[in-house]
Amino acid sequence: MRAVVLYHPKSDHGGKVEDFVHDFKRFKYKKLEKVSLETVEGAELAKLYDVVRYPAILVIGPEGKLQQIWQGEMLPLMNEVDAYVHG
Repeated sequence: MRAVVLYHPKSDHGGKVEDFVHDFKRFKYKKLEKVSLETVEGAELAKLYDVVRYPAILVIGPEGKLQQIWQGEMLPLMNEVDAYVHG
């Protein structure tokens, strides 16, 4: 499983995302991949998975299949994300 956080680093939610990713690693011992929407990869992921609100957390399974998505400034609970993220 690949867990990706799509966000705008220099926006109002940038610090909130950084804190969430840091705390997730600290408390759950798992890593979330941060991808800026200002990069080609970020823009392509947003288009591919039809992301319309940011930040967004995507859990992508084998063969690129979307397993779960959370969108918008109200981030999910760490336990919700943890249920999908392996390792």
